[in-house]
Parts: sequence; structure tokens; C-alpha cells
Amino acid sequence: MSIVPLASVSGPAGAVNTPLWMVLPFGLLLLLIAVMPLSPARIKHLWEKYYAVVAVGLGALVVTYYLFFMPGGGATALHTGREYLSFICLIGSLFVVSGGIHISIRDRAAPITNVIFLAVGAVLANFIGTTGASMVMIRPWIRMNKIRISAYHIIFFIFVVSNAGGALTPIGDPPLFLGYLRGIPFFWLLEHVWVQWVFTIGMLLAVFYVYDRRGFNHASKRIQESIAHPPESVRVEGRGNLVFLAIIIGAVFISDDFFPHLRELIMVASAVTSFVLTPGRIHKANQFTFGPIKEVAFLFVGIFATMIPALGYIDQHGQEFGIKKPITYYLSSGSLSAVLDNAPTYATFLRLAETTIQADHPEAFTGQETTEKHVLDVMRDLPTGRNLIVAVSLGAVFFGAMTYIGNGPNFMVKSIADSAGIRTPTFFGYVFKYSLPVLLPILLLGGWIFLG
Repeated sequence: MSIVPLASVSGPAGAVNTPLWMVLPFGLLLLLIAVMPLSPARIKHLWEKYYAVVAVGLGALVVTYYLFFMPGGGATALHTGREYLSFICLIGSLFVVSGGIHISIRDRAAPITNVIFLAVGAVLANFIGTTGASMVMIRPWIRMNKIRISAYHIIFFIFVVSNAGGALTPIGDPPLFLGYLRGIPFFWLLEHVWVQWVFTIGMLLAVFYVYDRRGFNHASKRIQESIAHPPESVRVEGRGNLVFLAIIIGAVFISDDFFPHLRELIMVASAVTSFVLTPGRIHKANQFTFGPIKEVAFLFVGIFATMIPALGYIDQHGQEFGIKKPITYYLSSGSLSAVLDNAPTYATFLRLAETTIQADHPEAFTGQETTEKHVLDVMRDLPTGRNLIVAVSLGAVFFGAMTYIGNGPNFMVKSIADSAGIRTPTFFGYVFKYSLPVLLPILLLGGWIFLG
């Protein structure tokens, strides 16, 4: 674990003022992702054909500006490129390896069975990450509900398994892993947020049960009877890929200080070996294609590049926003995690929280080297500091479920569901039909109870 002085944490270009207009490419890309699926057929077809060109082009525009017009911009762009490489290697390798695991469980699931399945997924997310849990469980989830699958099955899967479930450990979600690398002990979050986690997951599962019970009651008698008497078999094929899954998760903990990019090499090698050794019939049974990961790879290369100025602006002007209280940090980090990738958003707000504690408790840092680990140690000793860490952590993880782009697995799950022929909501449909009326009230209530 490398510990760097706080002055250098913001990156080489951190002291250079970021022009606000440079946020426009990021806003345009988000707008296109939201609007294009709703467009007339001809325009939608053009988007599906050229989305990669648009995403890469907008990203290249920002990177070019940073390379030629921002002092230290090359280092900033390189750092972002490395973050993207780590992101896509993790996402891609988990996608490929999980595609070689075929789980057959009770093809016709009753509402209570679905609740148990999602609860297991929420727990599993803390052991193999939200991405790993999502990739392993989304296909059996679709199969076990195939005779009455609906959009809400996919949305609540994203809410519970792909996001909120992974809030307990650094393995659970990338933002928390960044916190671990910066000095927050591995089991610290488990000790301090498990009550909030149980509350949020419990509320989501309760609401899901209402949705699913209503869907079950509206199904035909024949379907209800078939669900009431499901097959009793559970079969797992491709169990050898569980070894590759464990290797990938273990590789997450390899530091670049030990061997640069060894982590990514292990992930890619595991994915390639898994793909070659997995029998074709398993891939066929999973309806495995590279389409979903291709879409995520191109869209997120644009998102990572275009959000450099957005994060830079927040990093430079965040203290001007008057963010002091835990509930404000929770809502602010959460709101931005909904539209920015939640890992760099977490890092930015954790830095803001550190500067808040330094300003409010200067006596704790007098005569000592102010490393980030030392600041985090002080924060964990102070009630306000503990609450700020909890607020930023929960905001980044929970609110990542508010949109398809808030967390990497979200778009992957949507793409897999789309490939399976399920009519998933559009970007706006997801937000206005599910996130705002269902997820947001639960998150606001939890924030008010535990951080207000």
C-alpha cells in the first residue's frame, strides 16, 4: 500500500483551474446515452451503429485538450487511462469467466424464492464484488423467472446485487477498495455500516416482494400452479471456472508497487484460459456473446475520459459548496455517483472530507507529517470523522444504483438482459419509474435515520 502526502493526492493537474466548459462533452455523452434509445428507429439505428465512435471521439477531445493545454494534463490523462484499464480488465474478465458457469436452479421461482435469491446475492457481493456477483447470478436469475420475467426483476437485481449489496467490504465495490488502499482497515466498514446495510437491503427486498407478489397474482392460473411445484434440481456446470473467479478476485489485492499491471495480466490470462477451456455447450446454454462487454467498454472509455474535467472541477471547488455535515456528504457524493462513476467520485469526496477534518481539528495534525493514512486514522478516532467516512462510502455505493451508468455492473446487467430478449427500461424509464419513486425514498430515509 503506498501512502502519499495529501498535497499530491489530487494528481499532477490538481492545482490547475479546470474550465467549466470542459464539462460539456461529459454532459453531451450522458444526454446521448439517455436520449438515443428513445429516438425514432432510424436515429436509434445510427446510434447503435456509431455509439463507439461518438464515445471515443468525445473522450479523445477531452484528452487532447489535457495533453496540449493543461499543465500536467498528460499525467492526469495517463492516470485515468490506467484506472480505465483496471476497470475494464476486472469487468471483462469477470464477464467472460462467469459466462462459463451455468447454474440451473428451479426454473419457476415464487416471490419468496426470489427474495431469498436476491438476499444471497447481496451477501455474495461482499465476497466476490458487485461485478462478480452480478455476472455469476444474472443469468440464473433470468432463467428461474423466465415464464414471467419483467423489467422490475432486472431493476431490483441492479439495486440489490449490483450496488447496495456490496457496501460491507472493500471487495464489495470499487470505491470501498480505494478507501482500503488509502488506509481504511479492511473490516472497519463492516463494523460501522452493517445496520444501515441491513436496513437498506431489507427495505429494497420488502418493496420487491410487493412488486413480485403482485406480478405473481396477475399471472395465469397455469403459471401460478407451475411456480408452486417447481423442479427440485440444482445443477452447476463449469465449476472449474470458480477457480478462475477466485484468481481474479485475489488479483484485485496485488499492488502495482509490487509489479506494474501484474493484476490486469492475471485477470486477462484467467479470462482467456477460461474461455478456451470452457465447453461450447455451456456458452451456448448461457447465450454468451461479447456484445454486452463491447458496449460497456466503448461507452465507459468515453465516460472515464470526459469526466476528468468534471471531477477536477469538484476537486478544486468542492469546499466552496459548504459541504460539512455527514448527511450533506452522503447526499452530495450520492448524487454525483448516480451520474459519474462512483469510484473516482468516492475518492474526490473522501479528499474533501479529509480537508474538512483538517480544517476543523488542526490540533490533531500539529507537528506531524500529514499523510493520507494519518488523516484517515484521525478521522476514525473522531465521531464526526467516522460519520464522514460512512457517509461518503454509503453515498457512493448506494446511489450508484440510481442510473445505468452509476456503477459498472449496471450497464452489464442491462446488456445481458437485452441480449436475452427482456424489455428493460430506457435510461429515463429506469430513473423516473424506479429510481426516483422507489430507490430514492429508501436512501433518503436511511440517510435521515443514520446520518441526519
